[in-house]
Amino acid sequence: MLQFMRARLLTPMRWLLVFSLAIWSTIGLMLCASVTAQSFTTLHSFSSFSGSTNSDGANPFAGLLSSGNILYGTSSGGGGSGNGTVFALRNDGNGLATLHDFTGLNEGASPRAGLILSGDTLYGTTTLGGRSNFGSVFALRIDGTAFATLHHFTGLSDEGFPSAALVLSGDTLYGTTVGGGGSGSGTVFAVSTNGANFTNLYAFTPTTVSSPFSNNDGAWPLGALTQSGNTLYGTTSSGGVPGNGTVFAINKDGTGFSILHTFTTPSSYQNTNSDGAIPRASLVLSGDTLYGTTAFGGFFGGGTVFALRTDGTGFTSLHHFTGPSDGSEPRTALVLSGNTLYGVANSGGTTGFGTVFALSTNGMGFTTIYNFPRPDGEPHQFYSDLSFTGGTLYGTTLMHGSGGNGTVFSLSFPPQLTITSSEGTTVVSWRALYAGFDYTGFTLQSTTNLGSPVWENTPPPVVAGGWIAVTNPISSAEHFFRLSQ
Repeated sequence: MLQFMRARLLTPMRWLLVFSLAIWSTIGLMLCASVTAQSFTTLHSFSSFSGSTNSDGANPFAGLLSSGNILYGTSSGGGGSGNGTVFALRNDGNGLATLHDFTGLNEGASPRAGLILSGDTLYGTTTLGGRSNFGSVFALRIDGTAFATLHHFTGLSDEGFPSAALVLSGDTLYGTTVGGGGSGSGTVFAVSTNGANFTNLYAFTPTTVSSPFSNNDGAWPLGALTQSGNTLYGTTSSGGVPGNGTVFAINKDGTGFSILHTFTTPSSYQNTNSDGAIPRASLVLSGDTLYGTTAFGGFFGGGTVFALRTDGTGFTSLHHFTGPSDGSEPRTALVLSGNTLYGVANSGGTTGFGTVFALSTNGMGFTTIYNFPRPDGEPHQFYSDLSFTGGTLYGTTLMHGSGGNGTVFSLSFPPQLTITSSEGTTVVSWRALYAGFDYTGFTLQSTTNLGSPVWENTPPPVVAGGWIAVTNPISSAEHFFRLSQ
């Protein structure tokens, strides 16, 4: 008989399919088995508090920066002073190192944004702390030395509370603040990597004093800027005439500010509209098209994935989140790989606690590729952007884990493996494309012993109709198969 046992991850790009093969005695007997394997791995759980401090940080809001086999990130709390940390760990989850513990007033506190890397230097922001407690811009070497505060926000003309990652062009860092003094609606700023030449490129205008907090240009940018040539693109989470946020563009010298899209007013029934509302994340650019998410609005009130051209034309809602099947409330940036967009919905799905999803840039082929499990207590709150490296997605959770203070995780997606058997042969097949991943470059290998395996390539595959199939002779020996790249 043929007995399917399991599929599990061997390495980030090798999956094991285990089954035993024996000769079929009944002519024409067929068996078909299918497996969808997902490998979700908690790489690190931030430790529990002793008071408000711990050894490794707590509650990471931001996504991860991947460089080689090292992941760099920030935690908004914990650490030796309770003000957050910069950390690094290997992408296999080993060797976490705290590169910096924030002290508060002299440096900054509560970093809620991701990091960028230039040479051997990391750059980032803190949302609080600094000399006026309105946040800071900092630099730090990847070995944890040479920490420097490049700018202390005052809450006056330079506003404050930066919550998004920086972008780097030449020796200039560009970023946004959410609010503070001045208009209270946030800014776009620039500062040199040595801390000189801080410039407010644009200050968003004041909003109305009550909901829907409308103005003409947008307010409270929460996502990072996206650059192309001399232009910066971004979103605001509020403002615009209906008060539901905008997509904007501005030149790097502060000129040429323009609104590319203003999100429309949701109807009074379940806050639905045609284009979405309240974008909280940065945009991703491919060619002349920007892609993003809204946390609310859309046909079902659960948010949207959208696309528009860099000149503001061609706005398209690629997906409207329904909630139970696909998730809702996407708050994070999309990741683009080839023609596939990946993202996280913060709630909904089969458990109600969020999903990881994929869809093509043309809006086709939406797939819910992971439903986050239901935790005990509060939701995971997946506010962090994903990063994509070597066929694996990496991210953080704000809460939960063994210490209750959040986690770093990885998520890999082996293809769906199908087994069909008839007299004398068995066929192992998988999709050439699965969840947006391209598996045409994989080889099926087999061995008869997992104790000291000698892996051998199986017969050449046949590719047809979007499937890759390998025909194997059935023998009395147990065989173990894996996909390898």
